[in-house]
Amino acid sequence: MKVILNKDLAPLGEEGDVKEVAKGYARNYLFPRGIALPYNDRTIKLFESRREEIELKKAQKRNDAAGIKEKLESLNIEISMPAGANGKLYGAVTNHTVWEELNKLGFQIERKRIEIQGMSIKSIGKYKVLVKLYESASAEITVTVMGQEIKSESRSSPASRPGRNTEGRRRREGAPGEDSSGEAAIEPDAESAVNEAAIEPDAEPAVNEAALANEE
Repeated sequence: MKVILNKDLAPLGEEGDVKEVAKGYARNYLFPRGIALPYNDRTIKLFESRREEIELKKAQKRNDAAGIKEKLESLNIEISMPAGANGKLYGAVTNHTVWEELNKLGFQIERKRIEIQGMSIKSIGKYKVLVKLYESASAEITVTVMGQEIKSESRSSPASRPGRNTEGRRRREGAPGEDSSGEAAIEPDAESAVNEAAIEPDAEPAVNEAALANEE
């Protein structure tokens, strides 16, 4: 089905372009949203009357693209990524990565207009990334990918970890105050604790001397 675009619609075309599309796409999407009109004598005359207006819009887009091209090509976007000692990235820089960086700098560019050779960057270095602008205009952005050091956590040896296998060593070696079975050790001289002061060898029963004197 042939239609005339009433609005720009990437990647289909721009306002005033005549396009061939599926009937269902035109009736269910393009026509209800006012993006396109049926191609017939009435719509042809309508767009002929708007031809000058449409061309002025296109000229403005070309000027805008030229200004953006100059700004983009003056950029050097630096991206830090985790990388190994050989320069290989743990991951990849994609057009989405570049798109995010451009957004941070205030450039409103469609992600699909950013093209990276080989689809992605997988090593540190300096690269050229293509950005398609308006019509045949495009810009080359310089992207520098830098390696980001990964700090690995130091792991202590098992012997240096407090509390590790302590109980096992105590059972094998025998902790002070315990025998090899883990029970409290009994001191040889402590089997029956006796108060030596209470049993003096020469301590005979006390005699009441006064009572003996009376008996005599």
